[in-house]
Amino acid sequence: MTTTEATEPTEALDDGFHVFDTTLRDGAQREGINLTVADKLTIARHLDDFGVGFIEGGWPGANPRDTEFFARARAEIDFKHAKLVAFGATRRAGGSAAQDPQVRALLESGAPVITLVAKSHDRHVELALRTTLEENLEMVRDTVSYLVGQGRRVFVDCEHFFDGYRADAEYAKSVVRAAHEAGADVVILCDTNGGMLPAQVTAVVATVLADTGARLGIHAQDDTGCAVANTLAAVDAGATHVQCTANGYGERVGNANLFPVVAALEIKYGRTVLPAGALAEMTRISHAIAEVVNLTPSTHQPYVGVSAFAHKAGLHASAIKVDPDLYQHIDPERVGNTMRMLVSDMAGRASIELKGKELGVELGGDRALIARVVERVKERELQGYTYEAADASFELLLRAEVEGRARKYFRTESWRAIVEDRPDGTHANEATVKLWAKGERIVATAEGNGPVNALDRALRVALERFYPQLAKFELIDYKVRILEGKHGTESTTRVLIATTDGTREWSTVGVAQNVIAASWQALEDAFTFGLLHAGVEPAE
Repeated sequence: MTTTEATEPTEALDDGFHVFDTTLRDGAQREGINLTVADKLTIARHLDDFGVGFIEGGWPGANPRDTEFFARARAEIDFKHAKLVAFGATRRAGGSAAQDPQVRALLESGAPVITLVAKSHDRHVELALRTTLEENLEMVRDTVSYLVGQGRRVFVDCEHFFDGYRADAEYAKSVVRAAHEAGADVVILCDTNGGMLPAQVTAVVATVLADTGARLGIHAQDDTGCAVANTLAAVDAGATHVQCTANGYGERVGNANLFPVVAALEIKYGRTVLPAGALAEMTRISHAIAEVVNLTPSTHQPYVGVSAFAHKAGLHASAIKVDPDLYQHIDPERVGNTMRMLVSDMAGRASIELKGKELGVELGGDRALIARVVERVKERELQGYTYEAADASFELLLRAEVEGRARKYFRTESWRAIVEDRPDGTHANEATVKLWAKGERIVATAEGNGPVNALDRALRVALERFYPQLAKFELIDYKVRILEGKHGTESTTRVLIATTDGTREWSTVGVAQNVIAASWQALEDAFTFGLLHAGVEPAE
């Protein structure tokens, strides 16, 4: 295959409506994201698995990384659903598209589709391009027609379109006409500054569609918090091409979020824009891409966030127990998510019963038992405990009430942690634990890079010969919060610890006036929960 040949996916989606993803270009402009070529290839595979129609890979020729990405994508990815798109600009003023090196780089990328950015705001033409309004139109015509003549499908992004329309509507529309008449398949109206509102978008898109006859798309930034709404407003007005980014990544506050847009189109509009079964993979794809870009997935993101179908209020839980649809706008499984019940001092009997079912602890409708658990939770939360983010600690509390006693794999006699401040500015951290396990008294000492790490290691030294499963446990997160208390350092401290065994993760909580004591509580629960779910029988 030559460098200018274009490749097509093996299974093309219906061309009547386009889902166009620009995570690899526009999304990569978010502060804190710095994608390697390997990262971009991985994300492209995820997006193709999800079933988007077009993946904009970057600007070949503008930087070596994007040029390498297109070369490797052609060789390494067999796209099943998506078409790869190269991004670039119209030719320079006063030149010709056939001789423009940047246009040549677009062809050499091998991408079957090319998106050209064109100026549609008169002031940007005159001040940024430093050319005339008519020459700008000729730049659009020449570049589009040349690329179409080279066998490429061409989309045109009209940059700053809505602001340009407000300044000079006729000129903005003339750019759309020039692109359309030159052979562009779609002309995209870009809210580059992100300042539009849905009603404004609907009115402008409807007018431009009627006045130009072009097939229109929408590219919305989220500066007013309306990017998803503006995208759907454009669809309402007749746009049949939506440009989005995974998880809403993008410059400043971001772009229209791919996942709420496609979920709304599929579920609320009844429009098929993804391959069969793809919507159920949405939560997995969202989180997988977040891992690649090294950003924590947003817990409160619509549809795919872990809190998207989480219920806390007792009133909600009572209704959900009767019918989950009473407080959920969709079945979370449709987008690959799950319903969660949160346990807090707002919990009622229904919340506890549903949470028990979620955790695999059957309460059997025992009203007295459930009432005891409710009171226990409220009492503990008054002391500073929280179970919303510590399911493992709540499950241990629940099982203790159900079984009449707490699960115990060891009994603590005492522990201590020592931090030594040395003259050279370094610190030594040492912990000693005295425990009873399986009828034997154990004293163990260990050092660590901090007092909590030293306690964790000492606990393992003491118990691993009795419980070898502990070797798989790893502390992966540690959070401390100072709660309202008497004053200053006498305040109550809450510690949350996340642990994994390589297969699952669990979170535990501890509360005390001493941060080390709170940490010890959370560590005890973490070890106890892990051993319980490893199938180990309790035995002191």
